[in-house]
Amino acid sequence: MGKRKKIAERVTTLMDKPERIRNIGIVAHIDHGKTTLSDNLLAGAGMISMDLAGRQLFMDFDPLEQTRGITIDAANVSMVHEVNGQEYLINMIDTPGHVDFGGDVTRSMRAVDGAVVVVDAVEGAMPQTETVLRQAIREGVRPVLFINKVDRMINELRVEKKEMAVRLGKVIDNINNLIRNMDEEKYNAGWRMDAAVGSVTFGSALYNWAISVPMMKKTGIGFDQVYDHCKSESMKELADKCPLYIAVNDMVVKFLPSPSEAQKDRVKVIWHGDWDSPVGKAMATCDPTGPVAFMITKIKIDPHAGEIATGRLFSGTLARGMELYVSGVANTNRVQSTGIMMGAERVEVDSILAGNIAAVTGLRDAMVGSTVTTDAGMTAFEQIKHVSEPVMTVAVEAKNTRDLPKLVEVLRQVAKEDPTLQININEETGEHLMAGMGELHLDIVTTRIQRDKGVELKTSPPIVVYRESIIGEAGPVEGKSPNHHNRFYIELEPLKPGVVEALKAGQINMKMDELARRNILIDKGMDKGEAKNLAGIYGSNLFLNMTKGVQYLKETMELILEGFEESLRNGPIAREPAQGVKAKLVDVKLHEDAIHRGPAQVIPAVRQAMQAGILMAEPALLEPFQNVFIQVPQDQMSGAMSEIQGRRGMILSMETQGDMIMLKSKMPVSQMFGFAGAIRSATEGRALWSTEFAGFEPLPPNLMLETVREIRTRKGLKPEMPKPSDYLKAA
Repeated sequence: MGKRKKIAERVTTLMDKPERIRNIGIVAHIDHGKTTLSDNLLAGAGMISMDLAGRQLFMDFDPLEQTRGITIDAANVSMVHEVNGQEYLINMIDTPGHVDFGGDVTRSMRAVDGAVVVVDAVEGAMPQTETVLRQAIREGVRPVLFINKVDRMINELRVEKKEMAVRLGKVIDNINNLIRNMDEEKYNAGWRMDAAVGSVTFGSALYNWAISVPMMKKTGIGFDQVYDHCKSESMKELADKCPLYIAVNDMVVKFLPSPSEAQKDRVKVIWHGDWDSPVGKAMATCDPTGPVAFMITKIKIDPHAGEIATGRLFSGTLARGMELYVSGVANTNRVQSTGIMMGAERVEVDSILAGNIAAVTGLRDAMVGSTVTTDAGMTAFEQIKHVSEPVMTVAVEAKNTRDLPKLVEVLRQVAKEDPTLQININEETGEHLMAGMGELHLDIVTTRIQRDKGVELKTSPPIVVYRESIIGEAGPVEGKSPNHHNRFYIELEPLKPGVVEALKAGQINMKMDELARRNILIDKGMDKGEAKNLAGIYGSNLFLNMTKGVQYLKETMELILEGFEESLRNGPIAREPAQGVKAKLVDVKLHEDAIHRGPAQVIPAVRQAMQAGILMAEPALLEPFQNVFIQVPQDQMSGAMSEIQGRRGMILSMETQGDMIMLKSKMPVSQMFGFAGAIRSATEGRALWSTEFAGFEPLPPNLMLETVREIRTRKGLKPEMPKPSDYLKAA
């Protein structure tokens, strides 16, 4: 602990020098060596023993991470690195590679300015490599490349020197093609990976060595010597001559931007407020004397300190006792302590200045994604957009009835810690549902609730999350208020796929400039007249007000939108969330007396018209799909293919790489249960596979009625498919 305290002291002396700070994330596909690389960087900073680097896995400090051998949580650490006699502060976040924990990667990208993309030299760029690279570029985070496990290429694949250079060149070209396709402007502006200038480093995190072109010039050791050292298994000697931490940290300092450089452009990507306001100017210049602008990217419950909110401070200074506003909350929160994270430990410091990653206690109202500030009128940062959506649900209940009140509190707490988790507490039925990214995600969360929160749980087998939508059109559908004094006429039709994608990507929201929003909608295929009359957005559904001059409508619109949201939160087919619905209000009759058009009248009327309309407009149930990538030897290919096809899967592409076949397929999540064991036995354990979320698609008509019956029975509803009259008759 004394050693880390000394490092913390060195860290604090650099906090007020933003030009000498680098905020970086380590990102990669699962098992490509992120945490092993992080070990090396920490050993170089004197935080762990160099002999243990690559094996200690310091950043995987949770027992679950150690037993399962994967990173589950993004972990922060601050360290100091020296280049040419100048000290630099590197705030590093080691992120997970498993697709179920991709939300942690997205949130980490909000806190950093640069990313070290780690790629296995043998496997090359894999699906999750592409996903994390896209997350970084979308957030305006600049990448550099570390090609890991070069020793595997030499000792396992036994490639010749010339072929090694060709293969490594292909890995770089692949990454460059991905960057160019994602953002050509940034690629042309110098974001391409170039080994010649030094933005690519090659090495072995397990054996603690790395080289880059600048490192070769410094040490005189090139690819020939690396090849010989690996062949003769004298990698310890290589690590002494070319330590990995020097090669990678030098690359980070040279190519990744400091906060004062990055924030000029970066903040524009994630904040859409007034650039001439005091907070806008302070963020652009990373000003420690400006208003506080703090974006929360992680919340962890510490048994001693309570809630620790970690995030990026874009302007101002955080100190104990400050009163801060949290976006969406009227009251202020008082900062109890400020600190920096050193892996599992938090080291308290007196204050944190702009440009740093801070760990703060006392922000009781904060959520992940909250904007925390001293300026009550500050525009909040853009919401963090996750790549995947929850696709599986488990019902959880307390084993002991005495734990019931505690369970509700604990579920709300875990939802605060992990925003990719959706908690639905049904007060009527007493059912608690937890929706997550996959089986592993839900398994980890339930294990932690039992271990950390002391609540023993009973869980149902995982259930797939569906979406409701429409294929046809309906309306005008009349919704009558219970007192019959108000009538709403609504037309429904499906949204264009381009509009749904833009909504899911967060390109359209009600806070943005109206003209900019209208132009995006028109560009995605919406009629100009409709785009002009957008009144509300809920998820990936739109509500349009196509009426003209209706008296009292303006003051009733908030209640109308509430009815619209309620009907889509639990759709009429099977009480699953709805997506891709366009609802148009075409006529309204309102009572002149406000007392007769209150919430109890307006909300049910709109809800009924919406629910009946969905059932009239060719209702569809959408099921989640995952892309499944399988790497398998040629002689085992038929086993893998029959496993895919036997689960309603589709093979999208097939590529040969040496004696291996790369299969890309798409499969419904409902068919993925038990896939891990099945693919192992079908290929004699020789298949490597990974998945990524591929969106929702309509369920085949022959399966729809049976699936609806199963969901409705499980939820305690009438098993039959509902009819429009079921919703309209109540009025």
